[in-house]
Amino acid sequence: MSNTTWTYIAIGGAALVSVVAWVALVLVPAWTSYSRIWDRLAAAALSLYVLAAFAGAGLLLGGAFLWYFDEL
Repeated sequence: MSNTTWTYIAIGGAALVSVVAWVALVLVPAWTSYSRIWDRLAAAALSLYVLAAFAGAGLLLGGAFLWYFDEL
């Protein structure tokens, strides 16, 4: 396999692990905390902000690592 294929596999694996962690650690507790469907849908929608914040933090940390990689 080429290096590009391995890169895509690594990115896909990291994305899969991240989504599974978000579902298990954020979405399921938010969903089960409420009994009414409206509250559950609102909690699920708001948990997307948590997912976006984690993705943004990961992008910033990864970008900082790549920016300073040659100095490490």
